[in-house]
Amino acid sequence: MAWARKKSGGRREPQFGLAAALSDLRLSPQDRIANNDDKPKKPSSKREENDSDDDTPRERKPRAAKNSSRRKSNGRARSGLYRLVYWGAVLGLWAAIALVGVMVWAGAHLPPIQSLEIPKRPPTIQITGLDGSVLATRGEMAGANVALKDLPPYLPKAFIAIEDRRFYSHYGVDPLGILRAAIANVIHRGVSQGGSTLTQQLAKNLFLTQERTLQRKLQEAELAIWLERKHSKAEILELYLNRVYFGSGAYGVEAAAQRYFGKSAKNVTLPEAAMLAGLVKSPTRLAPNRNPEGAEKRAQTVLAAMADAKFITEAQAQASIGHPSYNVKAAGAGTVNYVADWIGEVLDDLVGQIDQNIVVETTINPKLQSIAEAAVIDELAAKSVKFNVSQGALVAMTPDGAVRAMVGGRNYAESQYNRAVTAKRQPGSAFKPFVYLTAIESGLTPETIRQDAPLDVKGWKPENFSREYFGAVTLTQALAMSLNTVAVRLGLEVGAKNVVRTAHRLGISSKLDANASIALGTSEVSVLEMVGAYAPFANGGLGVSPHVVTRIRTADGKVLYARPADQLGQVIDPRNVAAMNTMMQETLLSGTAHKAELPGWMAAGKTGTSQDFRDAWFIGYTANLVTGVWLGNDDNSPTRKATGGGLPVEVWTRFMRAAHQGVAPVPLPDSQAGGFFSNITQVSSQSPAANTSLPASNAGRPAPARASVRPEAASGLDGWLMDRLFGR
Repeated sequence: MAWARKKSGGRREPQFGLAAALSDLRLSPQDRIANNDDKPKKPSSKREENDSDDDTPRERKPRAAKNSSRRKSNGRARSGLYRLVYWGAVLGLWAAIALVGVMVWAGAHLPPIQSLEIPKRPPTIQITGLDGSVLATRGEMAGANVALKDLPPYLPKAFIAIEDRRFYSHYGVDPLGILRAAIANVIHRGVSQGGSTLTQQLAKNLFLTQERTLQRKLQEAELAIWLERKHSKAEILELYLNRVYFGSGAYGVEAAAQRYFGKSAKNVTLPEAAMLAGLVKSPTRLAPNRNPEGAEKRAQTVLAAMADAKFITEAQAQASIGHPSYNVKAAGAGTVNYVADWIGEVLDDLVGQIDQNIVVETTINPKLQSIAEAAVIDELAAKSVKFNVSQGALVAMTPDGAVRAMVGGRNYAESQYNRAVTAKRQPGSAFKPFVYLTAIESGLTPETIRQDAPLDVKGWKPENFSREYFGAVTLTQALAMSLNTVAVRLGLEVGAKNVVRTAHRLGISSKLDANASIALGTSEVSVLEMVGAYAPFANGGLGVSPHVVTRIRTADGKVLYARPADQLGQVIDPRNVAAMNTMMQETLLSGTAHKAELPGWMAAGKTGTSQDFRDAWFIGYTANLVTGVWLGNDDNSPTRKATGGGLPVEVWTRFMRAAHQGVAPVPLPDSQAGGFFSNITQVSSQSPAANTSLPASNAGRPAPARASVRPEAASGLDGWLMDRLFGR
C-alpha cells in the first residue's frame, strides 16, 4: 500500500491498489462513440472549406447566428400556428358544448315534443244584427281554412319571396339566411332583416309568445325543426297562411282578404296577394285601412322580390304596381263595441265554454244603433263644454225587452267602460214613478190631492228644485212637475220598503236602501235597469228581462242557444198601468219634459237630476220603444246645472224622432187595457175640487184620448210658473 503526501507538506496519501485500478478505467475522448453533433461537418462550399482550415473560430460566428435566428423564427411561426389551431379547436368544442347545453336548457322549458299537437285556432265570435249584418267580431277574425291547392299560385309565392326565399331547401332553420340577415343588420347598424324562416314564424305563432328573448328564439328553432320532421312543406305553408296575423284582427289569408278586399283569398289578384304578403312584417303599422301609402309601398317591395326570385316576370311586377284596390269592409259603428263587450260577458252563462267558432244573433238594429250613436256624440260635442258634461249613455229597447240600440260612452276607443250596463248612478226623480205606482196600487188615483209644502223628516228637509211650494196638487201635477215634497210624503205614506219591492218587481236588480230619501232616487242603478223597469208601463204591465241575444249557432248552423219567452207574467195591473201612463204623459205635455217633441205619437216618461247636478236623466217611451238617456261625468263631479229636462231630453227627442219615422203610431196602454179611463170621471168626481176640462195639446201632437182632471186648487199654476219648474 502506498501513501500520498499532502500538498503543503509534500506528504503523500496512501494509494490503495483498487483506487489505482479504477482510475485507469476512465474514458478518453477517443474512446467515446461519436454522435451526429460530434462528427465534423463537410464544408458546403469552398469558402466554408477554407474557413474550416482557419484556426480562428470567431470568424464563423455571424453566419451561424443568422442561421440559428432563422431556424428559431420558423419554429416560433410553426408553434404559433399550432397554438392557434389548437385553441381554436378547443374554443370551438366548448362553444359547441355550450350551444348544446343552452339548447337542452331551452328545450327543457318546452312540453315533451312527442306530446305537442298543432293547437286549434281560438274560436271566433261573430256578432250579427237584427238584419243579419255583421256588427262586430270577437276573438280572432278568422275565415275558414283555405287549402293550398285552392289558392292562386302567386299568393303563397309572394310570401316565400319576401319572407323565406330558401323555404324549400332548408330544414326549418336557415343558417345562410341568418348569416345574410346578420351581415345586413351590421351594415345598416340596426335590425333591417330577420333570419326567421316561415317554419320558425309558424312555430312562434302556434306555440310561443311574441317576446324577444334568446330562450324564445332557441325554442323557436327547436320547434321549427320538429315541424319540418313531422309535416311536409306543403302542410307547413298551408298552416302558415291560415294562421299568420294580418292586422285589424284578421288571422289567416281568408280573413285578411275578406277584411281588406271584400273577397275570398281564392280570388285575390297578384297586386292584392303582394299587399297581403307585405303585411306580415308589421301588420298593425302597414294595415291598408290605417296606412294605405305604407301598405302600397311594401307591396311594391314584394313584387320586386317575386320578380327577383323568377316567380313572376318584370313586366308582371311593373303592371301590378299601384293596382291593389283595397276595399275595407265596414266593421259597424264604434259604439256597437259596447254591445259586443256586454255579449261577451253573458256568453258563458248562455252556452258555457266556447271551443268553436260561433255566430251570435242579436236584437240590435244597425240603423237605430247609428242614430243613437250620432245623437249622443253630436249633442255632447255641441254642448258638453257649456254644461261641463263629458259622458253619456243611451239604451233603447222594445216594450218586450229586446235591446235595439246601446251607447255605453261617447268614444269606445278612448274608454271601454260601459256606462249603460256597468255604471251605476243616482237616478234622481227618474225613480219617482216607482213611488207613485206604489201609491196607486195602495188605492190612490192620479187625481188624489196631496200637499206640496215644507217637510221635516227627522232633521232632513227636502226641497223642490225651484224652492217654491204650491199647496194642494194632484198626483199627476206633482209627478209632472217633479215636486220633491209630494214624492217624499207618498214614500212615507206607503212605506219605503214597499217602494223598494215595487222597483225590484219591475226589474231593478241593484240594492236599494229603504229609507225616506229613496223617493228622490238616492240609490244607484244602471241605465239598462231603469229602461227595463219602465218597459211594463209601455206593454200593459208585463215583466221583461232586457236582452240582446236571440240565438247562438255554430258556423255550420247548429243551434247552441235559442232565447225562450219571458215567464215573468203580469207585474202591474193593467188599470194601474193606465193610471201611470196618464201621469207620465203629462210630463211631456206640460211638465219637466215639455221640450220632448214626438209628433203623432203618444209618449210618456220622467226626467231626473241627482244632487248637485251630478246626473241628468230622461227615460221616455212609446208603445214602440222605451229609451233612457244619462249624461254626467265619470268622476261623479257636478255638471254645470245640466238637468234631465235639458240635454237628455234633446238627445232622446233626436233619437226617437228618427226611430219612429215611417212607423205607424200605436197608442199607449189605456182604457182598452184595463178600462181605467171609463171610470176616471166617476172616481174623480168624488173630489169637490175636480173638473173635466181637457188640456190643450202641444203643437203637432194629438190630444190623448183621456180626460185630464185638474183641481181648482191648482188652477193658478199657469204656463209662466211651469216654465220656472222645468229644471226638474
